[in-house]
Amino acid sequence: MAGGMVVADVGGRARDYNGKVTWYVILVALIASSGGLLFGYDLGVTGGVESFPNFLAIFFPEVALAQAADTSADLYCSYASQKLSAFTSVLFLSVESKTCLFGLHALEVCTQLGAFFSFFTGPVTRIGGRKLVMILGGASFCVGAILCAFAQDLAMLIIGRVCLGAGVGFANQAVPLYLSEIAPAHARGSLNVMFQLATTIGIWVAQWINYGTQNVHPHGWRISVGLAFVPAIILFLGSIIIPDTPNSLVARGYIEKARSTLERVRGTPDVEAEFADIVEANDNSKTVNKWAIFQKKYRPVLTGAILIPFFQQFTGINTIMFYATQLFDVLGDGANAALLDTAIIGAVNVGSTILAIILVDRLGRKVLLVEGGIQMFICFVVVAGVMGGSFNKVTGYIPKNSASTILAFECLFTGGFAWSWGPLGWLVPSEFHNIEPRGTGQAITVCVNFLFSFVIGQAYLTMLCKMEYGTYIFFAFWVFCMTIYVIFFLPETKGVPIEEMGILWRKHWFWSKVIMTPEERAAFQKGDLLGSGVTTGDVTPAYVPRTTGSAKGVKGGVTGTTAGTTPRAMVTSPRPASTSNTVVAGQNTTAKY
Repeated sequence: MAGGMVVADVGGRARDYNGKVTWYVILVALIASSGGLLFGYDLGVTGGVESFPNFLAIFFPEVALAQAADTSADLYCSYASQKLSAFTSVLFLSVESKTCLFGLHALEVCTQLGAFFSFFTGPVTRIGGRKLVMILGGASFCVGAILCAFAQDLAMLIIGRVCLGAGVGFANQAVPLYLSEIAPAHARGSLNVMFQLATTIGIWVAQWINYGTQNVHPHGWRISVGLAFVPAIILFLGSIIIPDTPNSLVARGYIEKARSTLERVRGTPDVEAEFADIVEANDNSKTVNKWAIFQKKYRPVLTGAILIPFFQQFTGINTIMFYATQLFDVLGDGANAALLDTAIIGAVNVGSTILAIILVDRLGRKVLLVEGGIQMFICFVVVAGVMGGSFNKVTGYIPKNSASTILAFECLFTGGFAWSWGPLGWLVPSEFHNIEPRGTGQAITVCVNFLFSFVIGQAYLTMLCKMEYGTYIFFAFWVFCMTIYVIFFLPETKGVPIEEMGILWRKHWFWSKVIMTPEERAAFQKGDLLGSGVTTGDVTPAYVPRTTGSAKGVKGGVTGTTAGTTPRAMVTSPRPASTSNTVVAGQNTTAKY
């Protein structure tokens, strides 16, 4: 399978990219995206087993006793247990702690557990690359699955959840970046969304497993949580056989290996322009420290790295993924029917994510985000209205048509999320970073995402108890806010090579005023700045692309060149200005920001 290269023209070397969508890159993306199965399976299995009587009796007896005695005067509060919330959300606390430190190395708000992992994860990421991080994620999740399946008390269960959290943290940090870097620019959206598709499949499979094991007494819940070992071993073994990304290999000095990998995943030896961009961006990144993302020129990147994952969690989707079973149980469906209703939502989640894969590189990111936001806003307002007007919180009575309406609009909400903020909440932050702040930026994205996953997971049952149907109005407000952000402050990234994203911000109506002075904007509009903030000047070669002959690259550089054809592109790096300019691929060469 192959596809022609159609890349957005943002003013750099992108027009000279010649990669294809090959069966090999699809296979590699499928294996890497299996990291989403870890996250999805854990999300799906957690909400289900929390309704299993045997599980509650062992670990949360106060909830089991209250349900058996029917002592709750307010059915909105029937699952309001801080221990139960902690079981759900501790996964994200451990993830958030470690991920913060992977990228920033020193955030005091992270726990001692996170500090311990940060001691070795930073060097492993830099030295071993994204592939090794995914291997570690699979291994950690394997350990967590075993501990949870054989847990004898709450402490052992929580330790297992922490290991699961470590695995999810490793995978969710490395996999979206891996997919963005391995994919050709024109198909990056579709291949990256495979991570979210794997997440939704993991959720859906877990929901059906819960439905099948709910009546397996007394250890049905152990089967459900123990089967998390399956996606973990898939990621672990799969990550061993796939290559690391060309970007990561270049950053670690494996120049020739990076080029050969790029040729293989692009399906052509004609990768000069793209490889030149990768090497140039890496050379420029060596002058940038790990705190560079906090500089003024990266303000839009930092803002997006924080707001997009924050908004993704404040869609309220995890209130459905975590607690749909409990909600439908409260609404009178009964445990069996509630699990079935949840599986129906999971099926909608998978189908809508497949639709996102088809549409994301055709319609673009902004169209899907805006449409999804409008759809989610309407759905939550309707759900709040139906629950407020029809549900008797004391007797638990709700008319059948009202319960069906809630299920229908929660499915519509899930569909809107699954083709917009679900996959794109991971895709967009992973692709709008230049290489300089990419590691730190992605660490911030994952940290914020799981921090607020923890917050929502910990608070939702209490919110439902105190705010009742107003909980959904709360989330609808945030959906409105995030839609406004997308419309006015987020540029379209469809088809733009990740090494040339900086040009988008310099073309944006708002962010150009933030990161550039009026003089720089005027110069940029005249073409004197190539999206870099650095004026054209004399440059010296940093990498000479391979030509015909016997030149061989070695770790740390290239041994030389031989007689042959003239290179069609050359990577350059700045040196003190002189009177000459170097022309590359028909354009003045500048250092990228």
